[in-house]
Amino acid sequence: MSKENKSFQAVVFRWRIVIAIAIATGIMVSQSCKKIIENSSQALLQQYFENNILNRDFVVSLATDNGTDLTAQYTGYKFRLMKNTLLNGPITATFNNTTTYTGTWSSNDDYSKLTILINQPTTPTEFVFLNRDWRFTKKDVPTMQLAPWGTTDAKVLHMTRQ
Repeated sequence: MSKENKSFQAVVFRWRIVIAIAIATGIMVSQSCKKIIENSSQALLQQYFENNILNRDFVVSLATDNGTDLTAQYTGYKFRLMKNTLLNGPITATFNNTTTYTGTWSSNDDYSKLTILINQPTTPTEFVFLNRDWRFTKKDVPTMQLAPWGTTDAKVLHMTRQ
């Protein structure tokens, strides 16, 4: 093999290492940026949920079950999700500022799911409809628009902030 070929192979070998290092660095940087974006997005969702949903009174402005309007069942009720953590806590349903029912709420990390369970001291029949996993179809305060999580049941729940 000639001296020129050996020199050329050495240059190619060095450049392969440089290219491999550049690609590895690019992958690491892109993953770091992706993580920063995910963390920023998570922080914004948490801030939005805490500032607009938690510790605020909501009323049911629309509740339908397969086309049947249930909204009137919730007249006089105010619902409040309180903070234990940013992903769960107690919920209260207060009827005409006199009778209060308690339970729990929880959400997943991306705040696309809201689980409601109102069961204390007993579960009134109107809460059977509310006690389920809901998915947010719209979080445009003042109204949270919800539909059942993981199913195509024709149920709709809108809760409007007071």
